[in-house]
Amino acid sequence: MNAVLPLPDPILRRAPADPRRVQHEHAKLAKRLRRQVGQAIADFGMIEEGDKVMVCLSGGKDSYTMLDILLQLQKKAPVRFELVAVNLDQKQPDFPEHVLPAYLERVGVPFHIIEQDTYSVVSRVIPEGKTMCSLCSRLRRGALYSYAEENGFTKIALGHHRDDLVATFFLNMFFHAKLSGMPPKLLSDNGKHVVIRPLAYVREDDITAYAQAREFPIIPCNLCGSQENLQRKQVKKMMDAWERETPGRIETIARSLGDIRPSQLSDPALFDFRSLGHRDGAALPDAQAWLAGEPHGDASPTHD
Repeated sequence: MNAVLPLPDPILRRAPADPRRVQHEHAKLAKRLRRQVGQAIADFGMIEEGDKVMVCLSGGKDSYTMLDILLQLQKKAPVRFELVAVNLDQKQPDFPEHVLPAYLERVGVPFHIIEQDTYSVVSRVIPEGKTMCSLCSRLRRGALYSYAEENGFTKIALGHHRDDLVATFFLNMFFHAKLSGMPPKLLSDNGKHVVIRPLAYVREDDITAYAQAREFPIIPCNLCGSQENLQRKQVKKMMDAWERETPGRIETIARSLGDIRPSQLSDPALFDFRSLGHRDGAALPDAQAWLAGEPHGDASPTHD
């Protein structure tokens, strides 16, 4: 049966026994998260006056933390905006349907539960043992986008954090041969929805510690979360090894995603390499002519 699980947290286990010290460390962590989320909102223009923000709540540590920090920032924000928590009940077997409504009622957050049996669709379409994440993600995104459009939401907030952004960058590089990632803010393909990721600057370890301190009722995913041989998990193992060997490396990589130098890469669509150093009067190179292999009229004569 799918249970509500506590989060393991080595940071809190090492914390001093003095309750005042523990409370002080929790307060420092909360302050850091508020600062990082507030900075991301400002840097990318995530929330504006009068926004109605749909906070997508899965029951995992990331989305709980996102909602909690946004609620704290909402009280002192320079603009007025509305927060509504929305959960998609995908009808997974033994899903504890009572957990999220009970939590959201307790904290006083407006919410809505979308009921859509994507679990049966994914289970029927994807062969046993194959990765379900891609199809599950598309179905989930479609349901959330439809609800946002029907109910006048101006922003859709997702709980992806700094480590997710870095992992997506490597996934696209290693498996799709492209330099792209998961942007902190994007416009949906149909141009109707603005998606924001307020946790873009927040470390996953900090989220784990914060969720443990706040005692969020975590609901594990037993659909895609139970599949071990996923590309994303391979990348995460690599990132964890890097961080153990060289602490701070992931932060450095994350910062590099915001410092792009097109002239130092190899994409002629982003930087005009053909015109770089071009001499006046000389013709720009033509790929077809270079590949054709036809000699020039004044080419050196051939010898018998």
